[in-house]
Amino acid sequence: MHPVFRHVLFGVLVTLLPAVTLAADPQDAILQAIGVDEKPGAQVPLDLPFTDAAGKSVRLGDYLRDGPAILTLNYYTCPMLCPLMFRGLAATMAEVKDLSPSKDYRVVTVSIDPEEIPEIVRAKANESHSLVPGLKDPDSRWPFLYGSAESIRRVTEAVGYRYKKVGTSFAHPSAQIVLSPGGKVSRYLYGIDIPPRDFKLALLEAADGKIGASSAKNAILLYCFHYDPVGRKYSLVAMNVMKLAGAVTVALLGGLLAVLWVRYGRKGKPTEKGE
Repeated sequence: MHPVFRHVLFGVLVTLLPAVTLAADPQDAILQAIGVDEKPGAQVPLDLPFTDAAGKSVRLGDYLRDGPAILTLNYYTCPMLCPLMFRGLAATMAEVKDLSPSKDYRVVTVSIDPEEIPEIVRAKANESHSLVPGLKDPDSRWPFLYGSAESIRRVTEAVGYRYKKVGTSFAHPSAQIVLSPGGKVSRYLYGIDIPPRDFKLALLEAADGKIGASSAKNAILLYCFHYDPVGRKYSLVAMNVMKLAGAVTVALLGGLLAVLWVRYGRKGKPTEKGE
């Protein structure tokens, strides 16, 4: 290319670059700003001060010490996504009948909006609690918390949750964080409608199988299903199922042989006295 044309082309490109930058869709910047940076094993700060729906000052750790918890990060004036998340979560909880939020686990909702209005918090808590009939002590088992920008920043950074304020609303991901007893990140669940199996397995995994009615059943489930980080769901491990089936078969055969030995293995029958 002739040097003159080269300089002209370069000048045109330099002139157009700012226009191209300005023409970029602002939605792209928002999408890049929100998301989840998974931090398995991260500790949620237990000392963070918040206020509950009843107006009482609490610490986040008050709800994270005695069992696993589902941490949801929302805001209470959210017009669409958050209500859908709450309804989807309640529907999933209802499907998992052998784990109860009244005794086996908690849901803890923290607002990402530092300017929440107490009356709206109370209304949102009541509305969401009504989706879970029979929930005992709902303000304790599914608290709706709000607090300062500093408390919000610390909890969202601890779990890798990124969001962005857009006007008077917030753009945020649809993700729920499963915490082990003591407030360490165990698993992330994504989407509005969480599969009940994934929900149950994530809680069992976080609690090391120590919730629900049967620890043996929990151990079998955790052995047969493993989390797939690529598909972001729990999948059946065929090899483990085969091993388990083999072990059960051997046990059943051993039991059958023992019964047959007791019943037929003796030579002859004991003679009665006088014969």
